[in-house]
Amino acid sequence: MKRRINKVAVIGSGIMGSGIACHFANIGVEVLLLDIIPRELNEKELKKGLTLEDKEVRNRLVNESLQTALKSKPSPIYHKDFANRITTGNMDDDISRVSEVDWIIEVVVERLDIKQQVFEKLEKYRKKGTLITSNTSGIPIQQMNEGRSDDFKQHFCGTHFFNPPRYLKLFEIIPGPDTKKEVLEFLQKYGEKFLGKKTVVAKDTPAFIGNRIGIFSIMSLFHMVKDMDMSIEEVDKLTGPVIGRQKSATFRTVDVVGLDTLVHVANGLHKGVPNDEAHDLFALPDFIQTMMDNKWYGSKSGQGFYKKIKNEDGSSTIKSLDLETMEYRDQQKASFATLEQTKSIDNVADRFEVLINGKDKAGEFYRKNFSALFAYVSNRIPEISDELYKIDDGVKAGFGWEHGPFQIWDAIGVKKAVEMMKVEDKKPAAWVNEMLENGIDSFYTVKDGNTYYYDLQKKDYTKIPGQDSFIILDNIRKSKEVFSNSGVVVENIGDGILNVEFRSKMNAIGGDVLDGINKAIDMAEKDYQGLVVANNGKNFSVGANIGMIFMMAVEQEYEELNMAIKYFQDTMMRMRYSSIPTVAAPHSMTLGGGCELSLHADKVVAAAETYIGLVEFGVGVIPGGGGSKEMTVRAADTYEKDDVELNRLREHFLTIGMAKVSTSAHEAYDLNILQKGKDIVVVNQELQLTIAKKHALLMAENGYTKPIQRTDIKVLGKQALGAFLVGTDQMNAGKYISDHDKKIANKLAYVMAGGDLSEPQMVSEQYLLDLEREAFLSLTGERKTLERLQHMLKKGKPLRN
Repeated sequence: MKRRINKVAVIGSGIMGSGIACHFANIGVEVLLLDIIPRELNEKELKKGLTLEDKEVRNRLVNESLQTALKSKPSPIYHKDFANRITTGNMDDDISRVSEVDWIIEVVVERLDIKQQVFEKLEKYRKKGTLITSNTSGIPIQQMNEGRSDDFKQHFCGTHFFNPPRYLKLFEIIPGPDTKKEVLEFLQKYGEKFLGKKTVVAKDTPAFIGNRIGIFSIMSLFHMVKDMDMSIEEVDKLTGPVIGRQKSATFRTVDVVGLDTLVHVANGLHKGVPNDEAHDLFALPDFIQTMMDNKWYGSKSGQGFYKKIKNEDGSSTIKSLDLETMEYRDQQKASFATLEQTKSIDNVADRFEVLINGKDKAGEFYRKNFSALFAYVSNRIPEISDELYKIDDGVKAGFGWEHGPFQIWDAIGVKKAVEMMKVEDKKPAAWVNEMLENGIDSFYTVKDGNTYYYDLQKKDYTKIPGQDSFIILDNIRKSKEVFSNSGVVVENIGDGILNVEFRSKMNAIGGDVLDGINKAIDMAEKDYQGLVVANNGKNFSVGANIGMIFMMAVEQEYEELNMAIKYFQDTMMRMRYSSIPTVAAPHSMTLGGGCELSLHADKVVAAAETYIGLVEFGVGVIPGGGGSKEMTVRAADTYEKDDVELNRLREHFLTIGMAKVSTSAHEAYDLNILQKGKDIVVVNQELQLTIAKKHALLMAENGYTKPIQRTDIKVLGKQALGAFLVGTDQMNAGKYISDHDKKIANKLAYVMAGGDLSEPQMVSEQYLLDLEREAFLSLTGERKTLERLQHMLKKGKPLRN
């Protein structure tokens, strides 16, 4: 029988329960969210004369929890309307409704006795064959299903989401002793395809995989920071983006997550793994115990390792905790000579060897830190996993590391790292030395575009399962390259489809990237069937090359700048008007020029986590790569459906004028940046390129014909221009916008109105592009614009254009 999930029940509406409910709603599943009933009335209910029998009271806890989640930042929901897919109720009145669902997920407090009581209650109403899982973070699965029926046990396992469920990709599945194989296989596939997760099957051991390694890493740092006399700023400097981890690094991340949450897991490990060689590291250092005693949990309590102080003038200052005095002080800037040596190394994996060779405190820190980590993870096999790649997957997806421990070890060199460990008095597991003795000197290798891992059982490499549905650019770049320059690599991804992969810094779009796009289109039109623009970068593209624009503007090389902007426009138009189908696959930050490229593709296959928008106003210009033109076109295409033409144009004008950026791909439909019926959203970013390729191929096989450039775009002329100019005057008079912002807005108004035409008429795309380019060029000569450009350059940011 083919199992389908149309409706789920989530039992427990706390932070995790509501987050999980929201994520199922994100993917279109109907959700029943249940929690307990209150034991007493609150003050508001007493004033309204309500009783404990009123539904409003009985559902108060679940409704308040869900609303708190929906108001939180970042949002757990892709689009506000998706919350309508969640129905709330309580465990007394609505428990029988679990008979209607396909999957029941328990997310109540982490107490075995309470979980067992909940399961006993659920089993009375659960229909046979229904999946039932627990979001436990460490309670043994076998203990939870004691006393339950055979059918319950066969369809029961742990499904551990990481918080927040929308954003952290790890989905650990922990089978019980009686879990059916088909249930396990289904959850693996469902987690990957529908929930967009990195699914990892874990053994039923304390804290499973992600938390076992992640919490060890943090606790190891807590002990090391005092031993090495380091400040929290120094540790955060060393454990952030420089090694491919979150900007919040270690201590800021703990503040956000909550120190109490981390300590709960650490205490559980200290109790649950008495024979672990690193058992003592799970004991709380004195400074952590002091913070717990003081309830300095982080953001939730107003202070943790960092504390925001309100000044008398209304401004805020962030203070840091001094771990010696346990008092807050001004932040101290951390700098290390070793880190300076990595500034020119864009690829994070290439930095590790430099970092461990540092002669300063940073180098010493990395040698100690990585030695302890490598020893620990090698000794966890086969305890927590038989396969080493699962440990890497768990830490990367659960803690946001760019590279897992074994990948970092490979980047340094296995043999070299073992020598480093000896100096630090750390020993790898015996199997590592055995591997090296057998002539195998890395944990991973790539063959024919697939990644293989060292299999301890076989004592040889084994292909990581599940790769056949992915196109992994890192694995095929060298073997499938058909063209490259300093900004792009063009790869043949099979079946007659080429992919343009941006490789510039931050995937900024400059002349080399534009050259690469044009070259790829030339090649595709001659010898291939279609083109995809996709990459595996942290962001799809954050905009155009600010340095080029700034230098041309400062030198007043307006002819060259005009040609550069026209080249950008022409390249975007080639994306739209070539003889082969083009598909853009944006993800994460897709701003300015990255957005403009997406606007001009035949189809967009966007990752759900795509934050896309035209943000050029922030640097004092309008979108100059076809974005202003395209939003005018898209507004005009709605006129027949809506008689209030000016209102529709105003909406598109404000999208640019307010530099609106969607907080998900689904929100981009509201901005008309993505278009329903044409563009699609993919939840699992690892599948995005494969799906984009399929759509390019489908368009080609269905008989793609080069579109005819449009000359039928209705512009409103003076009618719109006058209204917009009145609006900018009022905004300026009310001091909502500056004089310079008013000037930018008026330039945009001129373009989107089609100029000062006396009456509405039809124009061509090229007509609008010429107006757009003229307005862009005139603004680059403004002093305020140059100041903004220079400011962004100093901050090392590309122009988001």
